Amino acid sequence: MMEQRQFGSTDLRVSTIGFGGWAIGGPAMAGSQPIGWGTVDDATSEQALREAFACGMTFYDTADIYGLGHSEELIGRVFANRKDVVIATKVGHRQGSDGSLTLDYSRDHILRACEKSLKRLRRDCIDYYQLHSARVEHLRQGECIDAMEQLQRKGLIRYWGLSLNTFTPFPEAEHMIRHRQGDGFQLVLNILNQRAIPLLRRMREAGYGIIVRMPLQFGLLTGKFSLGTTFGKNDHRAFRLTPGVLEAALPLLEKVWTIAEGNSMSKTSLALSFCSSFKEVSTVIPGIKTPQQAQENTSGVTRLAAKDRRTLLSLFDADLQRLVDLMEEQG
Repeated sequence: MMEQRQFGSTDLRVSTIGFGGWAIGGPAMAGSQPIGWGTVDDATSEQALREAFACGMTFYDTADIYGLGHSEELIGRVFANRKDVVIATKVGHRQGSDGSLTLDYSRDHILRACEKSLKRLRRDCIDYYQLHSARVEHLRQGECIDAMEQLQRKGLIRYWGLSLNTFTPFPEAEHMIRHRQGDGFQLVLNILNQRAIPLLRRMREAGYGIIVRMPLQFGLLTGKFSLGTTFGKNDHRAFRLTPGVLEAALPLLEKVWTIAEGNSMSKTSLALSFCSSFKEVSTVIPGIKTPQQAQENTSGVTRLAAKDRRTLLSLFDADLQRLVDLMEEQG
């Protein structure tokens, strides 16, 4: 049975490894920009959701922009209103009139979007509702905070929080903690990108639940990619895992792979074990598209030896931080 952890100061209990639902949304586009993970098969996605539950996953994370609502629809088909899973989704990104990606944290949009998400998810209440990468100016303006609190009072959401920016999570996290707003954070943390680690202790001490996303860095930490790897035009990784990023990353990762080999564990298991090794973390959500991935992401997660954990932490300071800088520069 998979370990269940408390989500901050809430009464939610969540599996240590959860289900990242971005990829099952399919190959959505915002104008000419891909915002999905390429072509997927709905039947396979539903099987992946069921297999994940069979493997002990109780936490499922999605967003209304993933597949332009399709990810939520699939989760709704499989789980609907059952109470033995925790469903989290996000709000704040939408398609503009020209088809491009637009940020909208207005009160009216959030209230309307929540009702639509509830219908797609086939639920009476969203367990955990997140502002999707809202920035400090949106939080200070206050409409988004008012909307979340209004939804909570109405019983349409149980708890709410903020999904933080990939590369600069500090300003928004510090604002929320200082004003004691929300119940949790979602942040990027993996072997390559360790920038958010200094925030973990403060978040936990303040009573926030913590969701770790991108534990496999778009699949790079599975060890399955090579210099010749390319992605389709409908896959957002085409402009994130560019040939330049792969050329810089793969040699640096050789030092990481030796740790996996020394422990007779898969590269995926090492990456997930690193993320779950932080006691402050509530759940880690690798992206999952197939039943096989559900199995791979729930088997082999183990307690890392202290020396291996220290090595991975020191690699960031010595080498990997420069790679994250490169990823940030290219957007």
